[in-house]
Amino acid sequence: MDELLSWHRELRAQFPILTAHPELAYLDSAATAQKPQAVLDAVHTYLTTANANAGRGTYPWANRTTELVEHTRQLVKEFLRDPEPERSTVRFTSGTTEGLRAIARDWLPAFLADGDAVLLPHADHQANLSPWLETCELLARQGVRVEVVQMPYQASSGDYDHRALTRIAAGHRIRFAAVTHVHHVYGGDMNVHRVREALSPDAVICLDAAQSVGHLPVSPTALDVDFAVFSGHKAMALPGTGAVWARQSRGPAFRPGGWAGTPNTAGIASLAAALEWFGAAGVDRIERWTVALAARLTEGLRGLDTYQVLGCQQSLAADTAVQQRQGIVSFRHREIPSGDLGFILYDRGFMVRSDSHCQAGGGERTGSVRVSLHAYSAPEEIDRLLDALTSLA
Repeated sequence: MDELLSWHRELRAQFPILTAHPELAYLDSAATAQKPQAVLDAVHTYLTTANANAGRGTYPWANRTTELVEHTRQLVKEFLRDPEPERSTVRFTSGTTEGLRAIARDWLPAFLADGDAVLLPHADHQANLSPWLETCELLARQGVRVEVVQMPYQASSGDYDHRALTRIAAGHRIRFAAVTHVHHVYGGDMNVHRVREALSPDAVICLDAAQSVGHLPVSPTALDVDFAVFSGHKAMALPGTGAVWARQSRGPAFRPGGWAGTPNTAGIASLAAALEWFGAAGVDRIERWTVALAARLTEGLRGLDTYQVLGCQQSLAADTAVQQRQGIVSFRHREIPSGDLGFILYDRGFMVRSDSHCQAGGGERTGSVRVSLHAYSAPEEIDRLLDALTSLA
């Protein structure tokens, strides 16, 4: 981590909102990421030099906007290490939630047949469960029976139980699976490649990459998934933008229904700038940095009996050989309710998430405090937080 200190200082200085408030520690990046100056400049430049609709006009501003949209599609494919960009497609959405709903609404019904099964994560983000259940209910009203199989989890860690999944998959005709790359509460990489190993080769997998894009290298083809969906605002772009990457190799082609309408061109400009920023910063270095900071926090928390850290208990030590958290650490105080603890921490200069984190019904039923980090998060912020938590122990 020491070799990245100068790299981190240079990156943090590029975030105006953080340099303007040195007294505050922003530790809620899983909810939305802060924006570097390069992204802010790109939006300002676009809106003041070429703001127009895309794919409609023939004048220079409209042409430049259309080129921006197409260029950003290619940037998404490059960022996701797509080896066949001429085959795949990218559709821009308002975020992960809309992207998942578009696949569930416009693609999944034509893929499933009576007697098929879908594998769904009942303890991940609610957005990666509700759309698929709604589609199954719609098909049931049309006389198509689709079995819902719940993804098995390891009770001790919150990770997918891949051994149990292998047994479950043998007894069901699973044609589609929705999975999460990095869990938004436990912070673990969910080892999606093992889900692929457990399913039949023709099963389609949709990846919720909301907490991984911009945090660690993401390669849908290496994971052998068919869709990857993410939100721009969690990846340092503006709110209201996101993308669906479709591999277009299993099942019918992904062609969203309805009229496309006007795209969020300013958001797309911000996404292009954000992806270029990540390319310069190095996503591999961002991963090393945030994993190390999360380990710094869990190392400190494991010595405080007053707190319960959620997720794998074998990965709390900073020097553990077990897979560590990807920049997300959730915990509870054994006496202070999490909502109250969130207010207390803000009074001491820390902005954290303190609720149920939109986890689906099969997950945690009690709220917790979530600390989520990014490239701009600083070691001294973690140390200050630990001091504050220790005083409340």
